[in-house]
Amino acid sequence: MSQFKPEEIRTDRLDLLPLRVEHAEEMAAVLTDPGLYAFIGGAPDTAQALRARYERWVAGSPDPEESWCNWVIRLRDEACLVGTVQATVTTDGCGAVAEIAWVVGTPWQRRGIAAEAARGLVARLRQLSVHTVVAHIHPEHAASAAVATAAGLAPTDQWEDGEVRWQLGGPAGAGV
Repeated sequence: MSQFKPEEIRTDRLDLLPLRVEHAEEMAAVLTDPGLYAFIGGAPDTAQALRARYERWVAGSPDPEESWCNWVIRLRDEACLVGTVQATVTTDGCGAVAEIAWVVGTPWQRRGIAAEAARGLVARLRQLSVHTVVAHIHPEHAASAAVATAAGLAPTDQWEDGEVRWQLGGPAGAGV
């Protein structure tokens, strides 16, 4: 598999910038609300812990068959980081598959930022011939379900770790 590398993605209001370790301090402030972790588990990281995580992510997957692609979301009008999007790209018998996720800091929610970022990410992945895009969403997380819908994904009847698999593309048109 050729390694996918994150490149800048521009949408109407956002710049999705490839993640850098230097983003950790600003992102620690963005991700500080414990409520962000209600559905995904965990707790806010310190800037130091986030820096260590970002160092691992930027170094890339130890599996040559898997690409870790991570971006920070920059809201151009406010010139600040507001969240992240990510894609883990692997292959199946048909080609590239991406599992995506997103998070937007609480002060910037309910403004369509996550949906716009997810749409931009999915559009780029499809340009790169990713045939299936997947997200796993807690069944009670209506906001993430709305983001997935906006990005073209649809729920399937498959579950993993208490979350519903949402999908765009793939075998037998699942999730299309």
